[in-house]
Amino acid sequence: MAREIVYTGFMSLDGVVDSPGGREEGHRSGGWVARTPFLPEAFALKGEELAETSALLLGRHSYQAFAPIWRDSEEHAPWKDMPKLVVSTTLREGDLVGGWGPTTILPGLDEVARLRTEDDGGALFIHGSAQLARSLAEAGLVDRYHLLVFPLLLGAGKSIFPRADREEQGLSLRSSESYDNGIVKLIYDVVR
Repeated sequence: MAREIVYTGFMSLDGVVDSPGGREEGHRSGGWVARTPFLPEAFALKGEELAETSALLLGRHSYQAFAPIWRDSEEHAPWKDMPKLVVSTTLREGDLVGGWGPTTILPGLDEVARLRTEDDGGALFIHGSAQLARSLAEAGLVDRYHLLVFPLLLGAGKSIFPRADREEQGLSLRSSESYDNGIVKLIYDVVR
């Protein structure tokens, strides 16, 4: 069985994934996840994903944003020693953050496609990395979506879904759950 590529993330009802944790990326509504009342059960998905994650798949921008923070964060300790795969044509070995587990730079989507065909190694989970997620979706390389949809509309902002006119892509609902704080968990398999 081939490795799966899974996008996991926080999303507004109108599909924006931009700056859920803060304003670092310049989105005027940055930090929107923290403004929703916290319920542990609504975020349990993140812990559940660890059991099947073999590596984090990140774009350059998300890697550079996450690495210095996640490396030293107790909250993100389970991901510390996990392999990181960073898709970038501009990142160099000297740009990598030490002490955050093994990191491999992949120069393009062909390398991601090759990794996906391997029979062992487990699922590759994309965190953040909206541009990478869009590119992978356009190339037909995303196998599953794990979405925590928040009860707000942000308007403009980054999306993980391609906006260009394209062929319809079917999804099959694997599971869903709603929580008292308005968050809805949606897990979809991409129909091939």
